Amino acid sequence: MINYKHLHYFWVVAKEGSITRAAERLGVAIQTISGQLGLLERQLGKTLFNSQGRGLVLSDAGRKALSYADQIFQLGEQLEEAMQNASEENTLRLRVGISDGIPKLLAYRLLSRVTAMPGDVRLICDEGEFENLLAELALHRLDVVLTDRAAPQGGNLKVFSTRLGEFPTGIYASAALAGQYRDNFPACLEQAPMLLPTRHNALRGRIDRWLEEYRVHPKVVGEFEDSALLTTFGRGGLGLFPAPLILAEQLSGEYDAHAIGELEGVNEHIYAISNERRIRHPAIEVLCNIPAQAGAATTL
Repeated sequence: MINYKHLHYFWVVAKEGSITRAAERLGVAIQTISGQLGLLERQLGKTLFNSQGRGLVLSDAGRKALSYADQIFQLGEQLEEAMQNASEENTLRLRVGISDGIPKLLAYRLLSRVTAMPGDVRLICDEGEFENLLAELALHRLDVVLTDRAAPQGGNLKVFSTRLGEFPTGIYASAALAGQYRDNFPACLEQAPMLLPTRHNALRGRIDRWLEEYRVHPKVVGEFEDSALLTTFGRGGLGLFPAPLILAEQLSGEYDAHAIGELEGVNEHIYAISNERRIRHPAIEVLCNIPAQAGAATTL
């Protein structure tokens, strides 16, 4: 059988990129790690690392071994957590991945349905890029992913998308800019400073088409992958910015940012992606039934 201490040393070296940094992290001698890596390679019959300058890079066999080691030590962490929380058997956990591109205030509104469930509910939230979150979902490290697009069809990923709703989008501005650009919308957007999502975000294409249709040409002063960062710069007055109209009251009260007009026909689409076609996790079931419960997305 594989010596899991040797495998753990290999895993840490792979993450750190060098034996020296791995030794510092683990608090052991460099020679200890080198010796045990050698034993692991002999046992597996494969070279796991190649030298590159002063560092190490994974070989083909090393990359394959790392993917298995990731899963093994992830399961180890879950086992430890399960044992530590054995006294909390009645706590319902939902591990959620939240895509960079969706508004975090909107994610909060959606997930508040889950936290309002009877009994003890614990949310474990992670944020990241769409593709990375899908990979985590496929490895069952997440229960559900909230994102701005449906999962791609075909391929090896067996995941399923549920549309939670469409949320009309408006243009917002800080208090200082709102007075300057509120009148004569959308003509007022001509050469106005504008903050937009990057083109990786599905909403960006809809906004670009809307601007073309109305023949207005704002001055794009910033593009952001992360919607929370976009909102932060927007509330600071760097430029006008898009956000769901459902958040108008919250953005006004908490961020002193005000809607100056609606991007008619431009909606923020939100999807829940899970591993199950027939949902069995009670919290995901509540989340995916939001449109039916709410009647319309704008009533959330």
